[in-house]
Amino acid sequence: MTNIHRSLVLGCSAIALSACGADEIVSPGTGGNITINNPPATPAPTPTPTPPPSTVTPANGCPTISDPQGLTDDGTITGPTGEYRVCTLPSRINASITLPYIEGLLYRMNGRVDVGTDGGPAPDASDGLSDTDVELTIEPGVIIYASGSSFLNVNRGNTIQANGTATRPIIFTSRDNVIGINGANSSGQWGGVVLSGRAPVTDCIASGATPGSVNCERQVEGAADPAIFGGATPGDSSGSMKFVQIRYSGFVLSGDNELQSLTTGGIGSGTTLENIMSYNSSDDGVEFFGGRVNVKRIIVVGAEDDSIDTDTGVKANMQYVIAIQRPGAGDTIIEADSDNAFNDSSPRQDTRISNATFVHQNAIDQVIRIRGFADYRIANSVVVSANDTPCLRIDGQEELTRTTGPDEAGPVAFDSLVLDCSDPFRDSSGATDAEIAAVFDAGTNNNSAFINTLSMLFVNGSNENAVPVFDVTAWSSFFELPSNIGAAFPGNDTWVNGWTCNSATVTFDNAVSGCDSLPVYN
Repeated sequence: MTNIHRSLVLGCSAIALSACGADEIVSPGTGGNITINNPPATPAPTPTPTPPPSTVTPANGCPTISDPQGLTDDGTITGPTGEYRVCTLPSRINASITLPYIEGLLYRMNGRVDVGTDGGPAPDASDGLSDTDVELTIEPGVIIYASGSSFLNVNRGNTIQANGTATRPIIFTSRDNVIGINGANSSGQWGGVVLSGRAPVTDCIASGATPGSVNCERQVEGAADPAIFGGATPGDSSGSMKFVQIRYSGFVLSGDNELQSLTTGGIGSGTTLENIMSYNSSDDGVEFFGGRVNVKRIIVVGAEDDSIDTDTGVKANMQYVIAIQRPGAGDTIIEADSDNAFNDSSPRQDTRISNATFVHQNAIDQVIRIRGFADYRIANSVVVSANDTPCLRIDGQEELTRTTGPDEAGPVAFDSLVLDCSDPFRDSSGATDAEIAAVFDAGTNNNSAFINTLSMLFVNGSNENAVPVFDVTAWSSFFELPSNIGAAFPGNDTWVNGWTCNSATVTFDNAVSGCDSLPVYN
């Protein structure tokens, strides 16, 4: 294995501009030469600028919803894009409701908002709890904002239908975003979105509970009051989220615990997650605790901890993934599980990712870290480190070599994975870089001395398009057979358009607004 060390020297040039003042006029006359300095012309009065009209004017009032508590009209709020009517959600939604898109109206969360009441770990009343079957439907174009400890929690036995469109995404964001005071490094201004389901998890909170059983439950990380997930229903559904942005999340809810933009706890394979964007989370971009997670087209920009964190026995499939850090911020792109007393529990984590483009822009320990006996596969993907950070760390022999045991999917595996890092591998106390390199080299079409030709930080160039693809359809029917590696390649490079937002970190589509502004629809 040859490690390639590279350095990039950037040069710049400056153009100096000079300006000349007004000429003096010299006129001959009797008695000698007279120098005449013309007085400056009286400047025209500067007109008082007329402020531009507000783009948005407030809606007349709040819509009527099915929940008896209704929406609270909290007046208006003004920002750079105009003035909006503010309609505040109840703290608990007790009946199925729809939040319609209305021009000049924003919805607000004032504290924790629960969708329904927790129905317990089983989908019937055998646990002494009955489902409330509340469904929260959010129409395309709706914007919901919050501040401080506010977050949305979809309880077990209840669902969300937040399905935006490619031209009108649904946006969860912060109050500061609405009033226009956020900068490129703003984050942590509200909690986030939590989906709690009944699929199997490990690391049970009840002493003596069997991992993966109906008695194995967990508490949502960061929530001060009970927000429980877990059960024994792999096909459970928490609803559907498509074309959704989650901005400026990660408020500290209790102790040192923060929520992510999107937290899933024990959601089942019946849940749909597609076209999800996390922007500037002060913690992880997304974290998946247990359950069965299937995600297509996910973007994480500017997460200040891990971009993608997987834990507690999750079975996760992801295809078309972009994760880009802000320069000088963030921890790993991938953190797979934790080392603790529950490493050998079943279900064992088994995460599979195809067609990812990861751009790491901070000087830390590693870009990808796999530990906790996790089973992990990455294929058809590009990893770039811009700050001499090693690409890949695997913490132990269990992850590298284990082939037998309860719910064991085999050692970590990599195929058609390319690494553009000055040091591709980082050793740990349990695995040397040579051992990690040997597993990497055993895969097909891998290259640990790759030179990326990405444009816009995420769009394939000639080098990426020249890498043969690995057939991931054998993994699961979830996966499509791509024509190229990476997240954005010829024929598959416009999926980021319309529903994303741009920032100083990365521009996805010149036709959309910046993440520091709200979109305005005609």
